[in-house]
Amino acid sequence: MDLACVNCRYPINQFKYRGRAISSHHHATLRAPSSFYSFPGKISSSRRERSKCFLRISNFAAFVTQSSTNGAITRISTASGAGSLLGKSSAAMEQLDIERGVCIPFRKYTPETVRNKVLESRGAVVSLILRGVEIVWSLGFYWSTLMYDFLVGRDEEVVPFRARQLRNLLCDLGPSFIKAGQVLANRPDIIREDYMNELCILQDDVPPFPNQVAFNIIEEELGQPLEAIFSKISSQTIAAASLGQVYRATLRSTGQDVAIKVQRPGIEPIIYRDLFLFRTLASFLNGFSLQKLGCNAELIVDEFGEKLLEELDYTLEARNIEDFIENFKNDPTVKIPLVYKQLSGRRVLVMEWIDGIRCTDPQAIKEAGIDLDGFLTVGVSAALRQLLEFGLFHGDPHPGNIFAMQDGRIAYVDFGNVAVLSQQNKQILIDAVVHAVNEDYAEMANDFTRLGFLAPGTDVAPIIPALEAIWQNSSGKGLSDFNFRSVTGKFNQLVYNYPIRIPERFSLVIRSLLTQEGICFTLEPNFKFLEVAYPYVAKRLLTDPNPALRERLIQVLFKDGLFQWKRLENLITLAKENVAKMSSNPALQVKGLQTFEKKLDLTDTMKDGARLFIIDEGIRRQLLLALTEDSKLHIQELVDVYRLIQDEIDVQNVALEVVRDFPTVVRDLMLSWSESVLSDR
Repeated sequence: MDLACVNCRYPINQFKYRGRAISSHHHATLRAPSSFYSFPGKISSSRRERSKCFLRISNFAAFVTQSSTNGAITRISTASGAGSLLGKSSAAMEQLDIERGVCIPFRKYTPETVRNKVLESRGAVVSLILRGVEIVWSLGFYWSTLMYDFLVGRDEEVVPFRARQLRNLLCDLGPSFIKAGQVLANRPDIIREDYMNELCILQDDVPPFPNQVAFNIIEEELGQPLEAIFSKISSQTIAAASLGQVYRATLRSTGQDVAIKVQRPGIEPIIYRDLFLFRTLASFLNGFSLQKLGCNAELIVDEFGEKLLEELDYTLEARNIEDFIENFKNDPTVKIPLVYKQLSGRRVLVMEWIDGIRCTDPQAIKEAGIDLDGFLTVGVSAALRQLLEFGLFHGDPHPGNIFAMQDGRIAYVDFGNVAVLSQQNKQILIDAVVHAVNEDYAEMANDFTRLGFLAPGTDVAPIIPALEAIWQNSSGKGLSDFNFRSVTGKFNQLVYNYPIRIPERFSLVIRSLLTQEGICFTLEPNFKFLEVAYPYVAKRLLTDPNPALRERLIQVLFKDGLFQWKRLENLITLAKENVAKMSSNPALQVKGLQTFEKKLDLTDTMKDGARLFIIDEGIRRQLLLALTEDSKLHIQELVDVYRLIQDEIDVQNVALEVVRDFPTVVRDLMLSWSESVLSDR
């Protein structure tokens, strides 16, 4: 199948996925089912027409093309020869694609797909009308009570009661509204913080549906009798939620214990119906939403609908699990359950059973002989790798989805809700950190626009002082008193008072960090999240060979044209601390595995630094000025830096690497010189 990248205006470069080079874009990451990646990719591109970039996947006989005018994706032909419309992307969906920088070759959700699904029969229309009346009546009555409270002047004093009332109302309206409430619990741009706090305790637990119904669904999906696959299965559900429930079973063929996730019967038509009504109601709120958030209300519904329909398709969750396994395959501190794809389908998912300790039970963890500090370090490092390294992270890491294994590893379950950050988004996040370190708040505000928090063209001048106040107040306390919840509380006030919208993926980032910080505090009240996070970021900044990170390192080390010697020393110290913590962590002794280095390897960094010094005249001038700043030689600073790294580097190896790279350096130097000569002419 040929896949067209929507709104692509960038040349193709290569990146590796599961050991194979495939196409990516400077601004995008192509996400397709893992089965797509099982086949060799053949790339076709044109320098003359960069608005269309295609990824060829040979065993699919479908052809997808892009309209150069509106970015719509249409299926032209299929293997059966029948043409069918995939669905023209709405303006809101196109905006989401541009913000995310993630190319999605096909979607579970588009407004057109939802509308066609809901209106396909006359009976469905009647059901839609009745459901619409129920929703409008319930929400309208609740809104009228809020207006009454405001008119009589008691709106503030009854907030706790009204917040509980809203939570109960969402529960009564069903699974779509429960999910919507859980999203609102992380959206300070939409509702007040006191209402958010109430919705945070919104539970997804509902009574389980009958076992026989669940067993019938399993047999329908797998095409075999239950007893032919499993030697035993639990008579009670392990967990039940609004979208499905979980059983424990034993495979007849291997004797392995597994978890079986079964979708609630009839849930899909209900979700589609409610999403159609959500978007219809949202169309009446576009004017208010544009004023308050800088975007259409329909875009917010589209974000929500896309994630909700992804959760309904267990084949996507199976792919998410495979991706997590691939990402952590060389990390002995993290356990991801195996997925049995041959025993799974759209409504049934069979996974390895995780026999671990709930991560909120510090006493049980200690009694199991697990080093608590080591486990916390493993958890924070795994979360940061998901966010900053892989760009694929667990969107719902609540205590029921994270376990401590007997050997000290951290285990994750439930991968229905994951989020993707493109390479572009990750780089902008790093830019924001660099701008915060350099106290460049104007650029921080621009980073918010680039990430989709602010609409393009928004005047950021009023936001800059607020950002400065939040950061200086938080960073001034130091690592010992810094916590995400206090910063988030101040940030919530900012986004509620300004036309700021929090994109869905970043609301998941915030929720993920807050939840995991809360777990850390439950296990160890004095735990300092940033005392683990900062060293990880410092090590990655110093050692990652990614050119974009090298550029950010230079930005951190230079401020107002001056080299920051103290900052370099702090980065090295923090990076060494990260290496020491990870290499001595008891969890790394699992089955004799040891994949984390025992020393801070700066070989590539020093080699790239030497190369840059030779080739880049601007950097060379700045470094020479740094050594002679204030009319004196800064020899002592060089000595201090050397003392920090002398035990970490192999001078002979570094020299050998420099010699090996010398011909390339000479070539680049000559090219740089020739370009400067030509530009002068």
